[in-house]
Amino acid sequence: MWDQQEIANQIEILNAKQAPDLIITNATYLHSIYKKWVEGNIWVSGDRIVYAGSRMPATTEGAEIVNAENKKIVPGYIEPHVHPFQLYNPETFAEYAGRVGTTTFLSDNLTFFINLGNEKAFKIIDQLNELPFSFYWWARFDSQTVLREEKELFNLESIAEWLKREDVLMGGELTGWPRLLNGDVDMMNALMAAKKAGKKIEGHFPGASERTLARMKLIGADGDHEAMTVDEVEARLLQGYAVTLRYSSIRPDLPDLLKGIVDKELNVFDHLMMTTDGSTPSFHTDGVMDKCIRAAIEAGVDPIDAYLMASYNVARYYGIDDRHGMIATGRFATFNFIENEMNPVPTDVLSKGKWLLRDKQPIKPFQAVDWSIIPAFELNFDLDKKDFDFQYSVGIKMVNDVITKPYEVTIDRSAETLSEDHDECYLMLIDRNGKWRVNTFIKGFANRIQGFASSYSNTGDIILLGKDRKEMLHAFNEMKRMSGGMVLTENGRVVEALSLPIGGGLSEEKVDVLIDQERALKKALKDRGYGHGDAVYTFLFLQSTHLPYVRVSQSGLYQVMKNEWIIPANER
Repeated sequence: MWDQQEIANQIEILNAKQAPDLIITNATYLHSIYKKWVEGNIWVSGDRIVYAGSRMPATTEGAEIVNAENKKIVPGYIEPHVHPFQLYNPETFAEYAGRVGTTTFLSDNLTFFINLGNEKAFKIIDQLNELPFSFYWWARFDSQTVLREEKELFNLESIAEWLKREDVLMGGELTGWPRLLNGDVDMMNALMAAKKAGKKIEGHFPGASERTLARMKLIGADGDHEAMTVDEVEARLLQGYAVTLRYSSIRPDLPDLLKGIVDKELNVFDHLMMTTDGSTPSFHTDGVMDKCIRAAIEAGVDPIDAYLMASYNVARYYGIDDRHGMIATGRFATFNFIENEMNPVPTDVLSKGKWLLRDKQPIKPFQAVDWSIIPAFELNFDLDKKDFDFQYSVGIKMVNDVITKPYEVTIDRSAETLSEDHDECYLMLIDRNGKWRVNTFIKGFANRIQGFASSYSNTGDIILLGKDRKEMLHAFNEMKRMSGGMVLTENGRVVEALSLPIGGGLSEEKVDVLIDQERALKKALKDRGYGHGDAVYTFLFLQSTHLPYVRVSQSGLYQVMKNEWIIPANER
């Protein structure tokens, strides 16, 4: 926010004693309260709008003057549900998003919280706040998997340190909501602390019944982003939820949901938001929130409602509309110039008073974060033949990208190499410190993958899979040599590799480069039999116990609905 001296200087501009830094003339801009286009001039001092209206400043000496004739101006787009760790890192994704008009993130803290501890996490967040971009955060209450030290990690004191931060706006998302319904005292205390701190609570309620939605509303949930049908949207609105509609790489529901809402003539757009929900890099080839706005307009939503769903609605819901989501006096100078209201891709982007894009050309790259704060991915152990012991006859069968169920393994579990005539592979989850491993099988992933290793996972532990134990070891050693990443090997050679040098889970590359790398890796997996939608999400969610029906975790193979262990982890 702004200190007394900054405010005094801003008032001096209104008192005709100083000139603004930037004056936008002949502006046709979207007013978020009137919900219509208005004409006028916009004065900017530093990162703040000091006036928006019909007047021109009395003095303009030294000011940058931009004529916005023949363009329209809309508030900077807000992504309300970001997982900024999907191979990209928060800084590179923000840079990419900013250039297509998405200038504010409300971001998941899970990766930082599990892997760094609060002190290091806050150092990174404070550096991100130096960017000409706006970062806000969630405070997680659970790991969405089974951690060996979950209670020690997710303690109220650590969570409360996040809740004290002004840039933390939300508690959740509540992937572990059944624990709340079962009376989990620790999670309830965390939720109550968030409510007392004035934070919103975001649910994660896929397929929830009316009874479940009502119970979770009583417990404290404010919003949910898991509606997959128009009926589910209506059910959430009926119970008083704020509803965020998804357009993601594994749930591209938004166009159909909005078309259904338009067809039913539901006048509910003031209570809707949109999200790409942590999509993998290649999904963003054609945009971030601009992609959602375009889908909304194409579905028949009035363009003004479409823009507000990606700006003002979010700001108002989270209580930051005094800073965001509106082109008006006192707000951040964050807005997009567009050629016409039917095309949300900006020609120019101003974020907190800094140009990110001018005449469709990016300005300077983001470079604020010292990523060496995150410990390097360095493995101090090796694997050997005895680690490749697959004694148990229960495995994981893939239903789709992320849903899995248990199955009975009938093939020879002792074979060094499995046949390519079927789609069963060896699967291992290995502690990144080398203390334990879980050995099982996975069916339905692919039938021609010899060796694959990934340090990218829900917990930062290591995933190995493949048909050939020798190639699995080869992939592991290559991943170890490159200090983290995803590696596909075959016949003694590396077929594809994607480096993740930031802690073993994040790329240093620009998103444009990362998109090409991800596509190459996914194509290589598809060529070898992977037939689902998003392999990166498959690796991420193998451990995620908020999804049915069986998951591999730090303690073993876990049957989610029955809350029981099928296979234990083996100590090394």
